[in-house]
Parts: sequence; structure tokens; C-alpha cells
Amino acid sequence: QVQLVESGGGLVQAGGSLRLSCAASGSIFSINTMGWYRQVPGKQREWVASISRGSSTNLADSVKGRFTLSRDNAKNTVYLQMNSLKPEDTAVYYCHANVAIDRGSYFRTYWGQGTQVTVSS
Repeated sequence: QVQLVESGGGLVQAGGSLRLSCAASGSIFSINTMGWYRQVPGKQREWVASISRGSSTNLADSVKGRFTLSRDNAKNTVYLQMNSLKPEDTAVYYCHANVAIDRGSYFRTYWGQGTQVTVSS
């Protein structure tokens, strides 16, 4: 089994910063893409950012220039640094990782439980 545990969410004023972390643990042979989605109640989950094993990043237009993504492969951890936060960034943020549990297995997507980010105006 693979578990993803997120941390770092909370309440912040507009213009502030937060750093989310997501650590993968369990039966892991290799992780390729890791990243973040977010969801507001009543709306579809929205892709935020992804990072490859080689640390190539892609970010949604809505967060470019404000959010940065990084990872530590030795720790199986991905980080989302969120700066210049806006009230519209308020959402539950979900981490995901594409994980192979052994040499012969396919990569499968795993999800964290979500962490709430609230930005007050």
C-alpha cells in the first residue's frame, strides 16, 4: 500500500504565503509524476501543478508566477510554495503521485486526503 500525507494548509490573509508538503510512503519502487489539484465545494477538482521525477514543472495559468513546485526524490516528497495568495485560491488541496510498487508493476495514481487552504480578504 502507498500513503500520501499532506501538511501545511491553514488560514492566511490575502498576499500571504503557505508551503504545502506531501510525503509518500509504503510499498514504493519508483515515483514519476507528483503534483497538486484543488477543489472547491460544488466544483470539479482543478489541476494546479505537476512535477516530473527530473523536476520539470508545469503550473496552471492561474497560479504561474505565484506558486512554485519542487520535490525531494530521496524523501518521496513534493512541495508547493504558494505566494501572493488570493481569496480565490481557497480550496482543499490534494496531492497526487504516480507510483510503481515494484519493478514489474504499472504506475498507478495515488491521492492524499487533502489539506484545507483558506485565504481571507
